[in-house]
Amino acid sequence: MLSLITQISREPAAPLRLWLRTTGDKLRPPHPTPHRATVRHRQDRVLADGAAGPHQCSTILVEPRAGAQPTIVVGGFVPDAKESVYLLRGGLLQQGSLYYFSYPRRGFSLALFLAQLEDLIEEAAATHRRPPVLFGVSFGAGLVIELLRRGAARGRTLAVAGLILVSPVACVEDLLDPAAPKPTTLLGRVIKPYLDSTGPADETIVERSRTVFLKMFESGAQNRAALRLLLTRRETGQLRDAVLATINAIEPAAARERVCALRELAAPGEPRVLSPAPALILFSEKESAVLREGAPMARELRTRPTAWFPRGRCLSVSNHADHPVQHASLIFHVRNFEPPIAAFYRSLRQAQRRAA
Repeated sequence: MLSLITQISREPAAPLRLWLRTTGDKLRPPHPTPHRATVRHRQDRVLADGAAGPHQCSTILVEPRAGAQPTIVVGGFVPDAKESVYLLRGGLLQQGSLYYFSYPRRGFSLALFLAQLEDLIEEAAATHRRPPVLFGVSFGAGLVIELLRRGAARGRTLAVAGLILVSPVACVEDLLDPAAPKPTTLLGRVIKPYLDSTGPADETIVERSRTVFLKMFESGAQNRAALRLLLTRRETGQLRDAVLATINAIEPAAARERVCALRELAAPGEPRVLSPAPALILFSEKESAVLREGAPMARELRTRPTAWFPRGRCLSVSNHADHPVQHASLIFHVRNFEPPIAAFYRSLRQAQRRAA
């Protein structure tokens, strides 16, 4: 009880926000539906070339809204994009339609995923008459960076309205120090057995990965007093069940192929402009469970973000000392992430009005 009173004293408006959000969800429940792509020429080319199979296609969900600014969310290894932005959903939908990428459970192909993402960017821009914002989380932010990097290497600029990159994991070296004798981060210890193995993924390795990802999720849920100000008991159970279902549904081949895709992401070299679009880069104050000390992409984006994104801004998201913000903690620390994200969309609207 004392812990709950302390939380309420820090966030006196939190119970009201919770009531408003849940009431709005009751009036208009979340209902993402499968998106049927009308632009498919890139992904069809990858499939026709035999570079990937249909079982490696991501599922795309969409929540249509009347707002002018669509957003595409690309989540991390787990949970899925829909659960990653569970508490940010309302604010994102106020901007416009929201698209979620769900990675396949039976496999993964970097080439096919990038083709699907680029097709969706083109389709969303044509449908809404405005390029989308790309919202990448952890590994998903690394995938977004890779798409931009490949486009820049071909002399092509991806047409997006803006970029939000949360705790980006953009290469294996962000998690593992090649010069260190053993991994120094929790996630580094998870992926190293996959990188060391040359055959099919071992079920024991996959089960260990599931256990670690579940523990990472549960560690955020330990502060139950703070969680009661964010989610109802029913929502907490639903969210946990959804995350568990995602973790348990990933087959060994898919787990291995996701790690192989991470290994394909290029480590940063000399800076080059990846996108002229406005970019918001958010790192958590406590990234140590995932990003190693001296992670190359994190170092680049923290020290010289404008060398990569001329209209980019890099911020550290922090909270009070006894509950620090962890890697990509968009659920348990949503109140800390909301202000910079809301300000970013506000700046986009102001720039678009000036241009009009």
